[in-house]
Amino acid sequence: MMIALDGTPTKSRLGANAILAVSMAAVRAEAASARVPLYRHIASLYGGGDSRPGRAADTGTGPETRGPLILPVPMMNILNGGAHADSSVDFQEFMVMPTGARSFGEALRIGDEIFQTLRGILKSSGYSTGVGDEGGFAPSLKSNREAIELVLDAIGKAGVKAGTDVFVALDPAASELSAGKGRYTFKKSGEPDRTSDEMVRLWEDWLRQYPIISIEDGLSEDDWPGWKTFTRELGGRVQLVGDDIFVTNPEILERGIAEKVANAILIKLNQIGTVSETLDAIRMAHDAGYATIISHRSGETEDSTIADLAVGTAAGQIKTGSASRTDRICKYNQLLRIEEELGAAAVFAGRTRIRVAYA
Repeated sequence: MMIALDGTPTKSRLGANAILAVSMAAVRAEAASARVPLYRHIASLYGGGDSRPGRAADTGTGPETRGPLILPVPMMNILNGGAHADSSVDFQEFMVMPTGARSFGEALRIGDEIFQTLRGILKSSGYSTGVGDEGGFAPSLKSNREAIELVLDAIGKAGVKAGTDVFVALDPAASELSAGKGRYTFKKSGEPDRTSDEMVRLWEDWLRQYPIISIEDGLSEDDWPGWKTFTRELGGRVQLVGDDIFVTNPEILERGIAEKVANAILIKLNQIGTVSETLDAIRMAHDAGYATIISHRSGETEDSTIADLAVGTAAGQIKTGSASRTDRICKYNQLLRIEEELGAAAVFAGRTRIRVAYA
């Protein structure tokens, strides 16, 4: 109804933020009225089919879900560069994914222990241990490679094995590096400019050296030819996540599926602006065999809806920052509550929802 009332492709009449707030309030009110947890109500909506204007509306009476309720693997941001740090690191986020854990609670514990271990390593090396807006450390490092090597050092010193228990996930935010026409400028590190093909070779080299399981925005949002090459050459080896290129938009995702761009999508409620359209994007991705990662934004509140969304849609992965700052921790706490409530019925995604060779 709100989409129809707004009547614009960008929700500019009513405003996307206002529409999203009402949409989220409505789904919570429906769950409360039905006396079911939010994640179970979302599972009912997700299983009920397309809810866009002019399509068959879901009434909450359809199938409860398309599958079991799944606790996601946390994609924990522990070290920042790019626009998130004052350093010589061009890439924006270095994350850890404890895919070898037996439960969400154990995965969270492992991620937290790596985070705290990294704090000690940075401190002993004379680096700052202040955190950025997503809770990850943002020290002034010397290079892109130093960042990933510090993360791997922390994994080992935390007592878990990189490439078996824990993998590295990257968000280079390559749109920030784009100089247009398939060229990328490494302003912070001073490395030579690269073409799209040279960026693909860079990621291939990193995959050969490091236990990387996921790369988000490895090329810029407007580099569709580069993304096709990227996916064709590396998509069978690593999860390639489209964020800036898809912006949680089912119409753009449909093009990506048709053109074989990426093999996973980052899902952000306030990119598309309604719960209904978010569920449509997740359905489309899952039906096409794309992995899904439910994600926060850099500016967050203590609203924990995305935790319930991750479980209700069996997304399998969640990206909600580091093990610090209450606006990040509240999502992890909600997932712990859900896992406790489900008890023996709780299923942890582990590696099963990450469609890459490592799985």
